Amino acid sequence: QVQLVESGGGLVQAGGSLRLSCAASGGTVSGFAMGWFRQTPGREREWVAAINWSGITTHYSDSVKGRFTITRDNAKSMLYLEMNSLKPEDTALYYCASRQDAIATKTLSLYKYWGQGTQVTVSS
Repeated sequence: QVQLVESGGGLVQAGGSLRLSCAASGGTVSGFAMGWFRQTPGREREWVAAINWSGITTHYSDSVKGRFTITRDNAKSMLYLEMNSLKPEDTALYYCASRQDAIATKTLSLYKYWGQGTQVTVSS
């Protein structure tokens, strides 16, 4: 059973940067695609970015493209999300997730394992 733990969230001013990390344990994620999602109260969980098993292929939602970068370190079982030029609308609880398939996807239902989330708050 894979456990995912996010960290790195916090309060930042608009225009600032944060780096989220996601540590995997209890099983391997190195052969599987992973992703970042976010959610605000009263709204559905929203896909942010996805990365394939090797880290070569990445995908981003239009709302974060050009500002966020998803990377992974399979040797360390880590997933990262570098967030730059943050906006107040990026405020959300950010989740990392892992599939049991190598292909990156934005489809929430295809992710099997989820972390508990880390809060990102961007002030204007």
